[in-house]
Order: sequence, then C-alpha cells, then structure tokens
Amino acid sequence: MPFPKVLILNQPFNNVSGGGITLSNLFKGWKKDHLAVVCLGHLFNEKTQLDICDKYYQLGHKEHVWKFPLSLLKRKYPSGTIKIDKKKENIQTIEKSPLRVTLLNNYINPTLNWMGVLNWASTIQLSPELKAWLDEYNPDVIYAQAQRREAVTFCTLVQRYLKKPMVFHMMDDWLEVLPGSGLIGGYWHNVVDKEFREMLAHCARHFSISEPMAVAYKERYGFTFSTYHNPIELSFWSKSQRRTYELGDKVQILYAGRMGLGIESSLETMAKCLEDLNKELTTPIELVLQVGRKPDWIGKYNCIVHRGFVPYEDLPSRFAEADLLFLPYDFTPSANAFIKYSMPTKASEYMICGTPILVFAPEDTALVTYAQDYNWAQVVTKNEVKELRNGLMELINNKDLRKKIAEAAIKLAEERHDASKVRKQFKDELSELVALDNNVKTA
Repeated sequence: MPFPKVLILNQPFNNVSGGGITLSNLFKGWKKDHLAVVCLGHLFNEKTQLDICDKYYQLGHKEHVWKFPLSLLKRKYPSGTIKIDKKKENIQTIEKSPLRVTLLNNYINPTLNWMGVLNWASTIQLSPELKAWLDEYNPDVIYAQAQRREAVTFCTLVQRYLKKPMVFHMMDDWLEVLPGSGLIGGYWHNVVDKEFREMLAHCARHFSISEPMAVAYKERYGFTFSTYHNPIELSFWSKSQRRTYELGDKVQILYAGRMGLGIESSLETMAKCLEDLNKELTTPIELVLQVGRKPDWIGKYNCIVHRGFVPYEDLPSRFAEADLLFLPYDFTPSANAFIKYSMPTKASEYMICGTPILVFAPEDTALVTYAQDYNWAQVVTKNEVKELRNGLMELINNKDLRKKIAEAAIKLAEERHDASKVRKQFKDELSELVALDNNVKTA
C-alpha cells in the first residue's frame, strides 16, 4: 500500500516532547516528500528533526494575530517555509531575548492566564500565503495534535479549507485543567469544549494515547478512539537488555526524563525514603537523576546523584545498567487532571530494557491501570514515604518479583509496542482513509 501524503498540524518532529517523540516514532520510515508540518513558530527550535521531515511551514504574524496591546509584547514570527541551515543540518531559528522569555514565561503569560484572557488574546487564520502553500502540497490526509485552544481552531480551519480526511491524536487531557485555570476558567472550559467537539466532528478518525483515554473519551465525546502509544525500535532498545536480577554492593535506582514541580516533589519523596533506608541497610541505595537541570534540593540528600542528559544512543545501556527504573507522576490535583489518561513515552522504552520498574503515581491514572492490568511494574499509588518504602523494599528483597515484572514488561513491549507492527497498523489506517475518500469522490 503506497504512503499517503500527510499534512501534520501543531507538532514538529523532535526527540524531547511526548508529542514529538510519538510523532517521530509513528512516521519513521515514511516517504520524506510525503510529510509536511504546519505549526506555531515558538514550537520550532534546535531539537526540531529533519531526518524524517524537512518541509515545515511556520505560522507567524500573518496567521497568528495578537490583539492590542499584547501585539506590542509578543514576538513577531515570520510566516512561511522554515529555512534550513544545510551546514548545521538544522532549522534556522529566531534569536530570543532571555529577558523577554523570562518576562513572558514567568510574569506576563501566567498573569494573562489567571485573568482569563490568554485564550481570548490571539486569533488564528489562514493567510493567502498559507493557503497557496497548502494547495501546492495537496495532502491526501491530515494528522493533527492540539494542546491549546488556538490549535483546535486551526485544525478545524485547515480541514474545512482542504476538505481532506483528518485524524486527531490526543496526548493529554488538557481540557480538564481549564476549569481551574484563572478567574473565568469555567467559562473558557465551556467555550473550548464546544470548539473541541466541533473539531472532533470534522475528523474521520480519532486516536488516543492510552486505552483508558479511549474508553473515557468514547463516553465523553461519543467517538471511538484507536490507541496509539509511543512505539519503540525493539532492536535498538533491547540491544543492552538486562538478563540478570542480582543486586550488587550498591542498589542504583534511575530516573531519566523531564523535571517539573510535581515530578520533583515525587523524586524528593523517593530521596526522603532512601535517606531513611540507608540509615538501616548495609547495602546502600542511590537515586540517579538523569535530567538536564540539577535540582536545588538534592544537596540536602546524600543518596542523590545528578548525571545530566546522555546521548540518545546511550540510553538503552544506561537503562539496563540500573538495578531499578523509577517512573513517578505528579500527585497534585491539577496535574492529575492533566495526566490522568496520559502515557509517558518512556514507559515502553523502560519496558523493553529488562530492568525492573517501580511506578509511583495516583491510582486513577492510565499509567497505573496499564501497569496493574499487565503486571509490568511494581506500583505504589499513595503519596507517602512509608508506602513508597514498603513497595521499594518488597522489590529489593524479592528477586523473583523483580524477574517476574521485568519479563512481563519485555513480553508486553514486544507484543504491543513493536514499532514495525504499530507503524504498519498506523499506515494502513491512514491509507484506508485516503482510499475511502477517493471512492467517495469518484462515486
């Protein structure tokens, strides 16, 4: 079956964000000239990938219009095709003022969000230049993600203009955070919910990031959602696969990934847990944080090691070298609403490496449901040092348990997250849409 020409909305290819990683792994191996991306300028950076797709249109001031007086404060991105620096093999991005970025991120945007005007302050439109670009590319099908109101509006505008079948892929339940966001968050939730439903009604297919999301969204929105989580290259991620479950003279727990207030809180809970345990145990336990920024609080604990990011190709061996892999979530109510139906991209990467996994997350999350349904991790669902300690010690003291959950994780990764299988299913679903659309037009 031939590769359809796909127009991707609101998400560039990258290896840092959940949406970008999932996008890259779903479309890897696609014909490069059959992929094109349109998204806002602030989403482009040095991490934007060109190996899978190099046709990018930047939504700039001709499409993304800020109302006065914010038009004086917000960065004015140029509209049009992104320029590529062939020597550096990356896109040419706009130099950003650190002061402007700090003011916007720390003061202006939070204030506007609290006042309830951030969703009102800008509009999105199809400029003549963008319409000409879309006409020239002439895609067979549209694939879209969205994490905010303007992105939802943009999806509807493009689909109505092109009149091509569109699939929408939901990453996080961000709409449920809107009611608690700002003075009139409830108002904006109702507005965006209506627009989101209208956008879904224009879609020919609906994709979710987890099965619990698919179930919840079927009840909430009335559409059937197919689940596409981050697929993995088995040969790459299993090349250093752990085969032994013995523990050495020191137990090393690894966390690799993003940092944030909620995640940091869960990591510090683990630090407190280890500080207490190391006073009692003869075998020391350390928590390695493989993250970009060294947290300020780790100086309080002797059990923490900051490693920093490592090259992507080294991740499989680093995951396999650890004795345990830690997969924490945020326990705050607002974060829980956002991530309830999400699935970390690293979950499938963790699974295949063969190192036992410890999940520390709220009980009603898709992550916990998935781990408990398939027994691929030790799970702790109460945000308490004592509960985390009990779950951790059970894992440390029981070699058979470590072996059991590690083998279950490997088996599940091979069965459900193999990129070659998932990509074929994904491609077939998009190709089927194109065939159905062509049949309708012919008829």
